[in-house]
Amino acid sequence: MGERERKILELRHRAAGGLGAGAAAAAREGDGAGGDHEAESTSDKETDIDDKYGDLDSRTDSDIPEVPPSSDRTPEVLKKALSGLSARWKNWWIRGILTLTMISLFFLIIYMGTFMLMLLVLGIQVKCFHEIITIGYRVYRSYELPWFRTLSWYFLLCVNYFFYGETVADYFATFVQREEQLQFLIRYHRFISFALYLAGFCMFVLSLVKKHYRLQFYMFAWTHVTLLITVTQSHLVIQNLFEGMIWFLVPISSVICNDITAYLFGFFFGRTPLIKLSPKKTWEGFIGGFFSTVVFGFIAAYFLAKYQYFVCPIEYRSEVNSFVTECEPSELFQLQTYSVPPLLKGVLRWDTVSLYPFQIHSIALSTFASLIGPFGGFFASGFKRAFKIKDFANTIPGHGGIMDRFDCQYLMATFVHVYITSFIRGPNPSKVLQQLLVLQPEQQLNIYKTLKSHLIEKGLLQPSLKL
Repeated sequence: MGERERKILELRHRAAGGLGAGAAAAAREGDGAGGDHEAESTSDKETDIDDKYGDLDSRTDSDIPEVPPSSDRTPEVLKKALSGLSARWKNWWIRGILTLTMISLFFLIIYMGTFMLMLLVLGIQVKCFHEIITIGYRVYRSYELPWFRTLSWYFLLCVNYFFYGETVADYFATFVQREEQLQFLIRYHRFISFALYLAGFCMFVLSLVKKHYRLQFYMFAWTHVTLLITVTQSHLVIQNLFEGMIWFLVPISSVICNDITAYLFGFFFGRTPLIKLSPKKTWEGFIGGFFSTVVFGFIAAYFLAKYQYFVCPIEYRSEVNSFVTECEPSELFQLQTYSVPPLLKGVLRWDTVSLYPFQIHSIALSTFASLIGPFGGFFASGFKRAFKIKDFANTIPGHGGIMDRFDCQYLMATFVHVYITSFIRGPNPSKVLQQLLVLQPEQQLNIYKTLKSHLIEKGLLQPSLKL
C-alpha cells in the first residue's frame, strides 16, 4: 500500500471515529431513538467520502503529484549532428541554434509590419495561457471537473474582447465613426464586456459540484491569475507598440540580449550561485548580462532613433486602410548636444557629445531589463519548482515552452507602459477625439467654440473678421 492510500485510509478511520463519538453524544443528550437516528444520519451525510474523487480537496502541498516530463522534441537532424558531444555542450548548441532561428523569425515579422507583430503578440499570449492552464489541469487532476476547460477559454475570450475593444476605441476612432455597427459596440463596449464575463461567472457557479468545491475554486483562481499574467501584459505590449515601434523593440531586444549574454557569461565564467530558485544562475552571468545589456540598449537606441518607421506613433489611416508611421519626430528623437561630465572628460577627451534623448531613456529601460527583469524568470522558476516541473512545455527544444522565454518579457512590458505614462506621454489625443465624436452635435459645437476662443486668446489663431 502506497503512502497516498495510507493517508486516505487514515482520513476515513478518523471520520468513522468522529461519527462514533458524535453518535454517542447524541444518544446521551437526545430525547429518544428518533433523535439519535436523525443525528447519526446527518453526520453520515456530512462526512461521506467520495471513493473516486473525494480525496482531491483534502490534499496538502506535499501531496501534489509530479507532472509527467515533457517529451524531447529536438529534431532528429540535430540529435545526429550533436551525438558525439557531452550533454552540457549538446544543450549549448541546441539552445544557440534555436535562439538564432527565433531571432531571425522575429526580424522577418518586424519586416512584415505592425499588424503581423500584433498577431504575434496575440499568438504568444494564447500559447502562454494554454501552457499555464494545462499545468493546472495536470497538477490538480481536474479531468472530471464540469466545464473547466470550456470556462477557462471562455474567460480568455471575454478578457481579450474587453482589452482589444479598448484598443479599437483608442486608436481606430475615425474608422469607428464611419461604421454604425461598430459605434454601438464601442458605445456600450464595457457593458457588453461585463455582461459576457457575468455569464461565465454564473456558468461557473451553476457548475459547482459537491465534494469538488475547493478544487473548482482552485481552478477558478488559477484561470484568473493566468489571465492577469498573460492577457493584461500582452495588452500593454500592444499599447507600447502604438507609441512607436522603438518602444516595442528596444525593451524586448534588451531582455533577449540579457538572456543571451547572462547565459554565455554564466556558461563560460560562472562560479558563484546567484539564487537558490535557479541554481544555474550565477553572479558572473548576472553582472556580465547587466553591462552587456546597457551597452546594447544604448547602441540600439542610437540606430533606431534615426528612422521614422521606428520612432513615429503607429496610426491607422482609414483612407488608405492600413497602419502608417509618418510624423515629424519629437524632440526625443532629435540629436541634442550635451556637455560631458568633468569626470569623463579626461577619459573621453570630449567636451560635448551629440545624443538622441531617447538614448538616455534606453539606459533606464536596459537597467530594468537586466536587474529587475530576471526576477520574472526567478518567479517562474519558483512556480515550476512548486509544481515539480522542469519547463512550462516542450514547444522549443532546449528552451522549454513559450512561457519559459517570455516570463521576463511580461514584467518588462508593464514597466515600459508605466514609464511611458509617467515620464513621456501626456493625454491621448486619439482617445479625446473618439470621446468628442460620440457627443451630440450641439455639444460638439459648444466645445468647438470654447476651444476656438481659447486658441485666439493664446495667439495661436487669428480672430475672424466681423463684417
